Amino acid sequence: MSDAVDAFAAGVDFPLDPFQIEGCEAIAAGHGVLVAAPTGAGKTIVGEFAVHLALQRGQKAFYTTPIKALSNQKYHELAARHGHAQVGLLTGDTSINGEAPVVVMTTEVLRNMIYAGSSTLEGLGFVVMDEVHYLADRFRGAVWEEVIIHLAPSVQLVSLSATVSNAEEFGDWLDEVRGGNVVVVSEERPVPLWQHMQVGKEVYDIFVDGATPSDEADRWRVNPLLMDAVRSASRSGEDGPARGRGGRDRDRRGRGGRPQGGARQRFGGGASRTEVITQLDREGLLPAITFIFSRVGCEGAVGQLLGNDVRLISAAEGERNRRTLEERSAVLEGEDLTVLGYHQLLAGLERGYAPHHAGMLPIFREVVEELFTAGRVKAVFATETLALGINMPARTVVLEKLVKFNGEAHVEITPAEYTQLTGRAGRRGIDVEGHAVVVWSRGMDPLSVAGLASTRTYPLRSSFAPTYNMAVNLVATVGRQTAREILESSFAQFQADRAVVGLASKVRSQQESLEGYAEAMHCELGDFREYAQIRHRISDLEKSGRKQRSATRRAETAVSLDSLETGDIIRIGGRRSGLAVVVIPARPYKGQSGEPMVLTEHKQVRRLTTSDLDGPVTPFGKLAVPRSFNPRSARHRTDLATTLRVKAPHEGAPSIRREAKEAAGGEDARLVRLRQELRAHPCHACPDREEHARWSERWWRLKREQSALQRTVDSRTGSVAARFDRVVSVLVDLGYLDEGGDAVSADGARLRRLYSEKDLLAAECLRAGTWKQLTPAELAAAVSMLVYEPRRDDADLMPRIPTDGLAIAWEDMQERWRDIEAREHTAGLDPTDPPDAGIAWQVHRWASGRRLDEVLLDSDLTAGDFVRRCKQIVDLLDQIAKASEEDRLRSTARKAIDAVMRGVVAADRID
Repeated sequence: MSDAVDAFAAGVDFPLDPFQIEGCEAIAAGHGVLVAAPTGAGKTIVGEFAVHLALQRGQKAFYTTPIKALSNQKYHELAARHGHAQVGLLTGDTSINGEAPVVVMTTEVLRNMIYAGSSTLEGLGFVVMDEVHYLADRFRGAVWEEVIIHLAPSVQLVSLSATVSNAEEFGDWLDEVRGGNVVVVSEERPVPLWQHMQVGKEVYDIFVDGATPSDEADRWRVNPLLMDAVRSASRSGEDGPARGRGGRDRDRRGRGGRPQGGARQRFGGGASRTEVITQLDREGLLPAITFIFSRVGCEGAVGQLLGNDVRLISAAEGERNRRTLEERSAVLEGEDLTVLGYHQLLAGLERGYAPHHAGMLPIFREVVEELFTAGRVKAVFATETLALGINMPARTVVLEKLVKFNGEAHVEITPAEYTQLTGRAGRRGIDVEGHAVVVWSRGMDPLSVAGLASTRTYPLRSSFAPTYNMAVNLVATVGRQTAREILESSFAQFQADRAVVGLASKVRSQQESLEGYAEAMHCELGDFREYAQIRHRISDLEKSGRKQRSATRRAETAVSLDSLETGDIIRIGGRRSGLAVVVIPARPYKGQSGEPMVLTEHKQVRRLTTSDLDGPVTPFGKLAVPRSFNPRSARHRTDLATTLRVKAPHEGAPSIRREAKEAAGGEDARLVRLRQELRAHPCHACPDREEHARWSERWWRLKREQSALQRTVDSRTGSVAARFDRVVSVLVDLGYLDEGGDAVSADGARLRRLYSEKDLLAAECLRAGTWKQLTPAELAAAVSMLVYEPRRDDADLMPRIPTDGLAIAWEDMQERWRDIEAREHTAGLDPTDPPDAGIAWQVHRWASGRRLDEVLLDSDLTAGDFVRRCKQIVDLLDQIAKASEEDRLRSTARKAIDAVMRGVVAADRID
């Protein structure tokens, strides 16, 4: 080892692994480095060496992380090692010693520094990008690429990534844009991981030899005793034969106990949470993290263990945990602790288990993390967010299900997600081995689980796309042409260009096949390709006719929706077919969306869109809707639905089935002519016509594939720069850039300071003075509309707007969003998501000084979600205060920050 690496290694408590030494040596030699290694392998050691080297050389080092919790943890670790005077912390709401030689920060903070030309960047020698694989994140990933591309060439970049199958490709890109980059890949876990499945009360090895097979040929060597147990449990409804791991009387690794008897059949055939945890406790496999893809499920698991009086720690240890939570929660004095989930959390901590999810208060999550890491909590029930966050390893990881909700649908977890989750198992320096346990339930296939556990292909894919803020910052700093060239050097374009090489080769290969098919369909009587073309034109016209009739029908449906009035009675089809009455027509009201709102005879209030209908709707009756009707009131809905069923006329009501059958119009004259041409063509009389036609069909199918591939090649060439041009066209149109898109206007200078996902909408509101008359509480609520993003189907159809002044601002924000959306549609860009007032009422109450329990009353919003949203609101308010040129709005924004940043929101700071 070199002297620099040797001196660093002397201060580490354990001998460095070969990949750590290789990474450190590359840095010492002046190179950038990409280190890809499994979770828990110790890749952060390479980043810490860069920090060590910066201090030795009198340079600065920035250590970036994707989330605040990880930044806080890294700050504590580095401050403990180098002293608080040497280490600073910068996150969205925390600034500690920001000019220190070593600063830990979230990646967005560094990106903003680069665009602002901050003086803090002077003397910067190293940037460590922890969890750099976050650049695949579709919401935030672009930030990582922006930093990598724009960092000064003199800065050495240390990129730390989870194991990905295309690390070399990513490394090649880093070498191209930064120069002198070394790739270090390690696939070896420092603590071996054993894969198991629990069937009933028994735990079986998934693979014959227990460990995850490293040889591709061995990947399907699934334990036959596990297969027998699953077949037995599935067939008989029992929990499987009473054998230990792998069916052995005594586990050959010395961990097994005496076999337990079978358990009664449970719902889904799986073991209960209590059975899983008590079994792990008996076998000495705690501490454990159980991943449950549901916040309610995490809380429910703790409730089940409490209900069964499970205790995993001593009473004395439990009392210590109680005192810790009470001390850390002192800031919550006066809040309704029951609403915050305090009492169940306390009861669980006293017994050695707890939940962990984003819906909890940050204070509570931090206590759970601290106690679990210290070994004072033995079981944590967590959502998958824990796998992406702080260093919180366990001996065992349990997966209850292999299906999760991704925001749109329930989908199976990917091999990469499985590896990320189970990577927490096995603590370096503590455990000899780690364990991953999948809890079997009916319908779960052990072969599929084995495939997940043994798959090693999970490539890193760029999610980079130019944004409005990025565009104005690039044009302002380097000009439009250079900006295009910079964007063409992104990892997204790098991957697209590499893919084009393979696609172009496939296009050439298909051309050879096309020539062979053309020869096979040759006809002596005439040009069969011409004959086949007529056949295809007939087929295409028939299809386009159906599409045209469908498009016309959709347009007619949209017009019919716009024509509906309050009280109109209609019949709708689909899964919830039946009668409905219009309660709000299709006209924007207080900023609401344009679709009409109806109440069905089944008491459901819903927005009616063209996708809900098979065709135009025609009112066939009228019903008086009381002016006092409140769609939120179950009693009001019941009363009106009952009246609808009683008073709706039955004679003359349209039939959904009859309307659906009214489809086609007359036949196109072109079709008649083409069919005549087909019958008159010489090849029509060929005795081998159908044989030629089969080869012709292959030719046409391949020709379509080739044309589609060629279009893909054309679209991917320069695709990132082309999107940049479309973004620029919108900015020019709105006056944020000059006519040529080469210079930033005064409005564009404001946009440069706004980093929200709805950056352009925020800039438009600033320019129009949408918020200038608002109070601090109203401004906080208005900004929440740019921050809040409801889960799918959770959007509030009629959000409560607390004041008339805010209602006016809300209407104006909606109008400006519609204008932006129209321009994006014209430019061929994906539309900006609309503002959402789903939490405006709660934010207004909080900023007005109300207690948290009052704010969350009658709301589905959890305390943790509310606090997280408040932090995002404060961050955007700070950007608005800096971007605005109006003294009053700047002052209001500062007051709004103070009004929001209090109590539990302010408590989530560094200790």
